[in-house]
Amino acid sequence: MKRLNTSPISGAQELLPSAQAVFDNLKAGIAEVFRLHGFQNVETPIIDRNEILFAKAGGDTEKQIYRVVKTTESAEDSKESLRFDHTVPLARYIVEHESNLAFPFRASQIGLNFRGERAQRGRFREFYQCDIDVVGRETLPISYDAQVIATLSEALKRFNLPAIKIRVNNRKLLNEIIKKLGLSEKSEDIYSIIDHAEKVPAEKTRSALEELGLTEDNVVKITTLINTHGSVEDVAKLDFVDIDSEGFKELEAVMAELAAIGVKDAEVDMMIVRGLDYYTGTVFETVVPGYEFLGSICSGGRYDNLCSNYTDQKFPGVGGSIGLTRLFCIFSENGLLKDGTAAAPIDVAVIPMDQSMLEAAYKLAASIRAEGKSVDVITTDKKLGDKMKHAARVAQFGIVVGEDEVVSGRFEIKNFATGETAPLAM
Repeated sequence: MKRLNTSPISGAQELLPSAQAVFDNLKAGIAEVFRLHGFQNVETPIIDRNEILFAKAGGDTEKQIYRVVKTTESAEDSKESLRFDHTVPLARYIVEHESNLAFPFRASQIGLNFRGERAQRGRFREFYQCDIDVVGRETLPISYDAQVIATLSEALKRFNLPAIKIRVNNRKLLNEIIKKLGLSEKSEDIYSIIDHAEKVPAEKTRSALEELGLTEDNVVKITTLINTHGSVEDVAKLDFVDIDSEGFKELEAVMAELAAIGVKDAEVDMMIVRGLDYYTGTVFETVVPGYEFLGSICSGGRYDNLCSNYTDQKFPGVGGSIGLTRLFCIFSENGLLKDGTAAAPIDVAVIPMDQSMLEAAYKLAASIRAEGKSVDVITTDKKLGDKMKHAARVAQFGIVVGEDEVVSGRFEIKNFATGETAPLAM
């Protein structure tokens, strides 16, 4: 009988070893993609000063921050909190170490973040995020926007998803369109309506625009804009879009660069708004076709004022994030993690027949580990059949070490998934 409640706290992920192995493989695979694309891994402290975190939080996020309180102080005395994302700590990191960094600086961060949200399906209070950012000093070429999107697109392929669709837009272009239509003073409300348009019936979107006092002509133009997706050429056909504007040229450049890189799953989508006060140019979201109800599985964009709260210097950047914990949870529930991502926790179990075979078993295990494989030596005082059952639960393959095998120097390796055996190549 349990003396205490031993279940994990609400909003925290806790996996059995087999599932943890899949999760770890995905995390390692994403990290390798980031490395291959030239991103340098950095680790910022999980705990940071309140003046740093609260400078960029705001709104609901500020209410979700976990404060660190010592047993000798009250919550009001707390001067430190747990980080809620990687972007704010990165901004502090850039300012602190800028004299030792080469710009543009390509940073990757994979680690735990914390938010006091209401725990629910796919929503966690402790979660892994996999971020990449490129930060420039004073300026940052638009080509880096495409590089970030391309890197994240490749990283998502580690999930073996049936397909993905990357929806790209440009906040600067949206601002230019709203200004051209003479609606700048209502821009915040219009952006909110656009941001929610996908979640409500089309008629409700139209009614919301009409309630803002827009003319019929402008209602038609905004709804037409919302429903425009596909290519840059589709956007250029809209008579209220200035193809010589800075925003349009940026969008055009990003899509051209993605095509040059070979990214085939990206399209322009004028419904993507994201972070009204945060992003300043390119914005993107990624969905799995047929599973749009899962929401965006990866998102990000360009921000020109990354470090404005901490320095007068200008460090424009572009970045994106994969919410690994959330995706692993909802993809597992919806059968989207294909067999290619599965793995037993351990590669090989070495099973000595008895105590006299221990030295030979350890030598064999050492030689297998030298090849980069994980090995468990099963030394329990049980019958061989019971040892084999245990080995099949924890490892992909098993090798029995008996007197005949030691004398001959020939071992058989068993594939627990198929039951087949084959000579071990030494």
